[in-house]
Amino acid sequence: MFITGIHLLNDSFPTRDHYPFNLEILNRTDSVRFSQPVSFFIGENGTGKTTLLKAIARHCSIHIWEDADRRRYHHNRYEDELARHIRVDTKDGDIRGSFFSSEIFRHFAEILDEWAAADPATLDYFGSASLVEKSHGQSHMAYFTHRFAREGVYFLDEPENALSPRRQLELLQLFRQCAATGKAQFIIATHSPILLACPGAQIFCFDRIPVQEVAYEDTEYYRVYRDFLNNREQYLDGI
Repeated sequence: MFITGIHLLNDSFPTRDHYPFNLEILNRTDSVRFSQPVSFFIGENGTGKTTLLKAIARHCSIHIWEDADRRRYHHNRYEDELARHIRVDTKDGDIRGSFFSSEIFRHFAEILDEWAAADPATLDYFGSASLVEKSHGQSHMAYFTHRFAREGVYFLDEPENALSPRRQLELLQLFRQCAATGKAQFIIATHSPILLACPGAQIFCFDRIPVQEVAYEDTEYYRVYRDFLNNREQYLDGI
């Protein structure tokens, strides 16, 4: 375990009127404690799970790849400031690792190809082959397999997006194998009931205020998928 907990310093929030500091869940959650090497953040879109995931990564000086800046109609100057208003409990000081988001992975893979044009050995860290020339799901799994082999904390934002159910099972097994070595910790925002089934993992629900740890069978993801598969005709009749 590299990160054992985080504390939200709500009293120091610079505003209550702008995102993300206007999220009730951030104002009413004081801390989250990590006791297992695999932890999940779950909740509906907009509940703040990815926002908090990024803030923890930034606080730990983990680089977040971003595409080129675009001109926006409205710029929120508070958007990336949450990292300054949390405290992270660490076991050994400095944190190594990476942040993954399916939204920005393509940009990372293309930059990696550009580097490899000058230094082909760069690709040795990711299976010695271009990630761009693989299918979306294959490139993600190649990245996961080779990146997780190195010690660190891995922040993952919806890693299931490009993966088939079978590939998700492979990723679940990869989480278990890497966590068992004691050299990897995973903090993951997800909507996947397959990944959530990882044995021993903690599941933190952002649909409840404050953030609460829940059992797998108590997650809405599990219940919705279970009920749909058992009674799909009933669900389809209601559409």
